[in-house]
Amino acid sequence: MEAQRKTKVLIVDDSAIVRKMLSEALAAEPDLEVVGTAPDPFVARDKILSLRPDVMTLDIEMPRMDGLTFLKKLMRFHPLPVVIISSLAQASSKTAIEALQCGAVEVLGKPGGPYSVGELKRDLPLKIRSAAHARIVNRPEPAVAEKAPAQVLGRAVPPSAIIAIGASTGGTEAIREVLTRMPEASPGIVVVQHIPAVFSTAFANRLNDLCRIRVREAADGDRVLPGQALVAPGNFHMTLRKRGGEYRVAVQDGERVCYQRPSVDVLFDSVAEAAGGDAIGAILTGMGADGARGMLKMKRAGARTIAQDEASCVVFGMPREAIKAGAVDHVLPLDRIAGELMALAAQTVRA
Repeated sequence: MEAQRKTKVLIVDDSAIVRKMLSEALAAEPDLEVVGTAPDPFVARDKILSLRPDVMTLDIEMPRMDGLTFLKKLMRFHPLPVVIISSLAQASSKTAIEALQCGAVEVLGKPGGPYSVGELKRDLPLKIRSAAHARIVNRPEPAVAEKAPAQVLGRAVPPSAIIAIGASTGGTEAIREVLTRMPEASPGIVVVQHIPAVFSTAFANRLNDLCRIRVREAADGDRVLPGQALVAPGNFHMTLRKRGGEYRVAVQDGERVCYQRPSVDVLFDSVAEAAGGDAIGAILTGMGADGARGMLKMKRAGARTIAQDEASCVVFGMPREAIKAGAVDHVLPLDRIAGELMALAAQTVRA
């Protein structure tokens, strides 16, 4: 029987030590093969043409040409799945989130500080596999505070309504697409995006700059308020609680669920219990099955549920698994999800 073709990986980083660490993190994976390394984008350009990698890892800060500039050129002339490997410094994290806007599909922190070599060996192969399944599309520059459709803006929403959103690979831009279309009068929103620690802060801050609604990284005990979205911090689970007639979030450590922390299943499970039929759930692009079980629990508790359709997904894995589980009421293209969330929220009736 013919052996399964390995995913070919090119590693681009100006540090020889980092190139070695990344190569070693993938060396034991039977389905992955590092076909080459490059110290800068100019060497990388030649190796892309000669080696034809399936996935590339890319550093942000490099001599001669920075990673973001190279990524923009790459996506224009030779698009392929890119995993950003960034330092955890604030400026680099912000640039890494911009790189996701420009076409990269995953981001990972370099070992150091709170992120260890052991975590790299666990997480990098998962990111490479997710990237290898990604559908690369040319993305327009996001508009600031896109205007939501008038029919969405005009609907009154019960104060008990709440929206829960989960996503993974390709999700940072999918969430941006949804949240920039939400009006100021939207219900409270809780979001889990599979994203490493530190980068979630930059992600939430960027969304806050783009959206009509307020967006920020969640802290333990935060109230969930109308016109506001709370994003789970990287490396922490987020759950919804209801106390005294108001929703709050708990942010906590815990075992990984579906290999993830934060986990969409963990959030959706808690939303089913805390909000029941007052909730609307959306599962967006992503690799794997995280969220399918939790969304089914939401639906059984009376919530209305939405999955992003295959044509608009970077990776259809998570929505597909939720649909297969019978957890989804509506399958929609990405640009229609915000409007449907508001329409369903307006129909919410307390039991």
